[in-house]
Amino acid sequence: MSAQFMQVPAAAATGARRWLPRGTVYGTLLNFRREFDLWAAKMAEPPYKAAPQAPVLYVKTANTFAPSGASIAVPGEVWVGPTLGLVIGNSESNRAPDQAGRPQAAMDTIVFGGVPVAGCVLLNDLSLPHTSYYRPAIRFRNRDGFLACGAQPVPAAAVDLAALHIEAWVNGALVQTVDLATLVRDAATLLADVNAFMTLQPGDVLLLGTDCLPDGSRPLARAGDAVELRAPGFAPLVNRLVAEEGS
Repeated sequence: MSAQFMQVPAAAATGARRWLPRGTVYGTLLNFRREFDLWAAKMAEPPYKAAPQAPVLYVKTANTFAPSGASIAVPGEVWVGPTLGLVIGNSESNRAPDQAGRPQAAMDTIVFGGVPVAGCVLLNDLSLPHTSYYRPAIRFRNRDGFLACGAQPVPAAAVDLAALHIEAWVNGALVQTVDLATLVRDAATLLADVNAFMTLQPGDVLLLGTDCLPDGSRPLARAGDAVELRAPGFAPLVNRLVAEEGS
């Protein structure tokens, strides 16, 4: 694992409370049409010999959580993974105290696919580059600080998921635009299909997935780079990458 991330000032975090997930975070593989189609031929190969029939999930463990404005230690190049997370609702424990110590007003909860969703949050699902999506190893995805979290969730009722675009910027240059209209399973379908085989608890976060570039690659960033995610209605998510000790 890498060294623990270090908090540093950043414009995205100025004047805002920093948010981190309170439950388990689940990522989703192969949930964008472009990447799914690029991998379709390989899905017929061993070991599975068929396309997945249910969502393919993985867990981002708590050591990966990094707040907006933190610097994140990396051993080399990393994939940038702009995505949106659905924060599961319906629990008082899912409320966070405000700066004065009073309970934060409950977000408007809406139901997608039979699952209550309280909010949506920008997330950067970082990963070390690797070649297999079937068994993504913990050492690639679950290094310390490898899930950068937006400053605060936005109420789900205020987000038009079908029309949302997420932009990824590295050092002020646009490197990717993610179009949620191209999901294989939209938010409602993904939640319903996940809910068919497991129960999401209040405070859990389900990522809608990350997309590839048109050539099948992914945006890269390295130590010294400033990575920013932008989406309409959300505060920018900004993190700086720093060199991991010993790398």
